[in-house]
Amino acid sequence: MIATAASTPATSTAVTADAAAGGRELTGVDALTADGGIVRIRPVHPADRPELTALYGRAGIDSLRMRFFVAPGPAMIASEIDRLCRRASPRHEAFVAEQSGAVVGVASYERGSAERRAEFAVFVDETQRGRGIGTLLLEHLAAAARAQGVDELVGEVLPGNSRMLKVARDLTSGLRSRLANGVVDLALTTGADEAAQLAVDERERIAERASLRPLLAPTSIAVVGAGRRPGRIGHETLRALREYGFTGDLYAVNPHASAIAGVPAYPSFAHLPGPVDLAVIAVPAEAVASVVAEAGAAVVRAAVVLGSGFGEAGAQGRARQAELVRLARAHGIRLVGPNCLGIVNTDPAIRLNASFTPAAPLRGGLAVASQSGAVGIALLDHAARAGCGVSTFVSLGNKADVSGNDLLAYWFDDPATTAVALYLESFGNPRKFARTVRALARRKPVLAVKSGRSTAGARAGASHTAAAAAPDVAVDAIFAQAGVVRVDHLGDLMDAARMLTDQPLPAGERLAVVGNAGGVNVLAADAASAAGLRVPSLSPALRERLAAVAPDAAGHDSPLDLGAAATPAAFAKTVEALTVSGEVDSLLVIVAATRTNDVPATLAAITPVVDAHPDLTVAAVVIGLPEAQPTFGARRTPIFDLPERAVRALGHATRYAAWRREPLGTRPELSDIDTAAVRTAVAQGLAAGAGWQPYERTAAILAGYGIPLVTSVTARSKDDAVLAAERIGYPVVLKSGDPDLVHKSDTGGVQLNLADAAAVRAAYRAVTTAGRTECGALVQPLARGQAELVAGIVHDPLFGSLVMAGLGGVHTDLLGDRTFRLAPMTDHDAERMWRSLRAAPLLTGYRGAQPVDTTAVENLLLRLGRLAEEVPEVAELDLNPVLVGPDGALAVDAKLRLEPVGAEPDPALRQLRQPQ
Repeated sequence: MIATAASTPATSTAVTADAAAGGRELTGVDALTADGGIVRIRPVHPADRPELTALYGRAGIDSLRMRFFVAPGPAMIASEIDRLCRRASPRHEAFVAEQSGAVVGVASYERGSAERRAEFAVFVDETQRGRGIGTLLLEHLAAAARAQGVDELVGEVLPGNSRMLKVARDLTSGLRSRLANGVVDLALTTGADEAAQLAVDERERIAERASLRPLLAPTSIAVVGAGRRPGRIGHETLRALREYGFTGDLYAVNPHASAIAGVPAYPSFAHLPGPVDLAVIAVPAEAVASVVAEAGAAVVRAAVVLGSGFGEAGAQGRARQAELVRLARAHGIRLVGPNCLGIVNTDPAIRLNASFTPAAPLRGGLAVASQSGAVGIALLDHAARAGCGVSTFVSLGNKADVSGNDLLAYWFDDPATTAVALYLESFGNPRKFARTVRALARRKPVLAVKSGRSTAGARAGASHTAAAAAPDVAVDAIFAQAGVVRVDHLGDLMDAARMLTDQPLPAGERLAVVGNAGGVNVLAADAASAAGLRVPSLSPALRERLAAVAPDAAGHDSPLDLGAAATPAAFAKTVEALTVSGEVDSLLVIVAATRTNDVPATLAAITPVVDAHPDLTVAAVVIGLPEAQPTFGARRTPIFDLPERAVRALGHATRYAAWRREPLGTRPELSDIDTAAVRTAVAQGLAAGAGWQPYERTAAILAGYGIPLVTSVTARSKDDAVLAAERIGYPVVLKSGDPDLVHKSDTGGVQLNLADAAAVRAAYRAVTTAGRTECGALVQPLARGQAELVAGIVHDPLFGSLVMAGLGGVHTDLLGDRTFRLAPMTDHDAERMWRSLRAAPLLTGYRGAQPVDTTAVENLLLRLGRLAEEVPEVAELDLNPVLVGPDGALAVDAKLRLEPVGAEPDPALRQLRQPQ
């Protein structure tokens, strides 16, 4: 698997391998191969000479000829190794793939001076080909090249080198190839366009599924630390596996017993009668590492560490946990925990209950991941009582290795999983989570309880945008863009899961309510509006039909009260009339028990009607029975105990269905963007000390991205201000030129509608003394708009950059009408931003006013999104106000803060969590 590379030595100033690798540690990162194995991708070091020599020494003559175009002698190999081991610099970078201490692949690029292209080379051990190692190396090489300003990797490949040609085709949609003089010239773009990113995501899902198969679908399990005494974690987990009926081979590892809980026991992994996929470890924290090492020697592929004493236990525990992960990765083991409850897979072909939960869940379509063991127990208990079946359950514990991102990738193609429920306390790589969960939610509902709402304080910052972007706002932005159903508590999560796991999605927001308890019907109708549902009046034709089938009903309109004496037949006929009417998107049936009716008979009567219409969303509420059944019918229609709970669940399902129906959106081409000029301005700003930028530099950066900003002239004296005003034309506005000044309107830093020179002179002193007088004043034309908005950017090192839009002017902080989206943004994101504002009617012709140019508003937001995406050094940007009207959108004030960007999560790179 080879391509040619330039061999010209680098002469430019060397940089550290960390910088050349875009912030990666010198030790590198772990990544999954296509078959689920683990390799370490890291920069080449001079100490790698022996391993690189061995790599080429193991290669056959045909492989070497593909790499060097000739049969290389020792001198040529030595020269190549010298090249690879040179210190990293902007003109040279090289990575190795390492497995179990052995180098199994190497990739490099060489770049000429002042060029934005570089020649690359890749070579992979013959015995390791077909595992995607070459693709991994090229992905990381491209990322490092991109960080150094390289736009294109080029190379020459022999036509017979089909493996390398396939790697190149898989890497990017921007591949160019040309056959000339008996070789194929390749050119790969280093940028991750949308098509290339989708290909990376697919490769990652394939690798994740392969790596987690031994964990969630093992054929053999060994429990380490299971003693004879009941009540201990190891013993109870072993019993749970046996009693649940694990279909594979089950062993206990215990040197002091021949059998435990009816399961054969062996002294060590070396004594087991067959190979083991999964090790369940329940030993003291200080003994876990030796168990993992022993398991690795026995080629165990996955482990669950149940015990505590790791990352949650202070500095010593964190160090122990990091070492545990490094050890597991070195042996190719995927690890759940530590400090976790275990895992469950209800598939009858597997029947895995490697946990010490009180009881195994029912089989069903809901996959559950929880960081908290106690929350996991509560979720499983609630699911069992609600009749909601579970496909898999994973207690993540400390998330030392396997995280929510890994599981989302696994569940993407899991046929047993129809919906996913998450309880999250933190995000390891929220940018990757956002992309992964968005792809999953397009095919399966994802529900989440994210803790931390009560502790989310406002951001520190001098802009309206940053002050509004509390930590929880980023999470809400992720969930809104990704279609995640976010709920506030576990009961609400399980209620929504019951509607979304087995039931059809609502086709719209029209809800019909029918029952025999008028007051409860009204409560359900009242709850509908808060849940985003409508209870519309039924058509005259449908009311006439309902009057015929249920003559005793009150009003024959929704909410429809059939009366306390309603018979099962009346319920069935009414439900039938509603389901076939075409006027209902979801139906809520309410049955209140009395001494004179038969609730089970009523449910039995409507069951065939509901089952006969599998495309209509239906829920039921049963009141007055101490132990009502959780579902009814073949389609397991959920039964709730209160109308508000049922309506909220229907609302969640309706909003998710609406998100699914919406287009994905695209990242549109934006004209008039001068990235080079902006990068120059940013570099100048950072060199000058970063922080809040002078208005001139702020204006230049915005102009480079085509963001409309009112013309301004900086005046350092009253006379300069008058001259500027006369050039601009009266009336004008004077503002403080101090970039650090907050709330200029409140501090006297703004004077409006100055009609002549005298007014300008009089205003100059008041405006400049509101801030630092040496900053002078900004002179601007008086601009007018139909409405005022605020827009901006705030950068978060973990989540990335967020774009904000809201009601602006003096109302910005008072009303808090704001919305956020994470970069990158699509055209659909931009439209949803302004439409989601409470003030949106002001933009669309409120009370007869002329609508504003919402296309211009969307264009502004998209340009802010592109600036946020491509220039993360923009730490804060505040445009307030933005005047909008029928003729467009114009920002009349801008504050921009620049800060250097350190090492941040890369959502495009395939890599496992770093040991913490």
